[in-house]
Amino acid sequence: MKLKSLFAAVLIGFAGTSAFAQLNILNAKSPDEIGKKTQAQIENDNDEPLPYGYVGERDILWGKTVWEYIDLDERINIPLLYPLDTGRLGNERMSLFQVLLTNIRNGEIKNVYADSYFNRKRTLEELGPTLSRRDTLSQGYAQLNAGEALDPQFIRRTDIDGSDVQGYRIRGYWYFDKRQGDLRYRLLGICPMVVDAYAKSQNNEDAKPVELFWVFYPEARKVMHKAMAFNTDNSSEPITFDHLLNSRRFNGVIYKDDNMYGDREIEEYVADNALMQLLESDRIKESVRNFESYMWSY
Repeated sequence: MKLKSLFAAVLIGFAGTSAFAQLNILNAKSPDEIGKKTQAQIENDNDEPLPYGYVGERDILWGKTVWEYIDLDERINIPLLYPLDTGRLGNERMSLFQVLLTNIRNGEIKNVYADSYFNRKRTLEELGPTLSRRDTLSQGYAQLNAGEALDPQFIRRTDIDGSDVQGYRIRGYWYFDKRQGDLRYRLLGICPMVVDAYAKSQNNEDAKPVELFWVFYPEARKVMHKAMAFNTDNSSEPITFDHLLNSRRFNGVIYKDDNMYGDREIEEYVADNALMQLLESDRIKESVRNFESYMWSY
């Protein structure tokens, strides 16, 4: 009887949690009602991201800033890449890149930056040539030279979308909180890595991805909390991108840490050897992990 009661409680818990992707799917009377909240749900929806607790400077016994690269070719990182075609699935599901770009354009994310130190802001006008490019074909130039109006079919437009994102760079801070007695992580910034519109228009397969823009993550938490990532274990209970990133449900490779040499990257002092670069990244990661265990070793 106890087992049945426990099972029933679990079912009730799942039933009370409605997924954004499948919202109202069982009670909809027409396809238009799928994904729309009822008035009661809207009134009761006061969900906010869990606020970061205040950390006093005296409580930080040790800290280290690390920069990591999240490769979207890795299986564990795929929830950050898909879906690519939101028109087919509906507007309720977007990739991480689409969440960032959409909210930058509509003003929900007010500031983007040129580097991970957040020294210089960038505007949408500055991002324009990287995100989109228009090329006039030879037939179009022939029309212009003949004094004719340019036919739109002779303009080739290249736009950057979610499928062009190869990875993300993130900046985070590991610190040991002596008041709580544990090692913690705080995500500070995130940056999509893409092949820009010019390289894409030239079909340059050897083009390397570049940093598109940096977002100061604490400013974007509300946006990230509203956007849902697909849960491969249970589609009725998706997780937010804020939860996914803060709980580090991804795999990142450290490519830089704060150091006395101007925060130089690993590839600057371990050159032309990918294996040794990866081992150096693992060494830095282990030094962070081991600090907590060293604190409790006598």
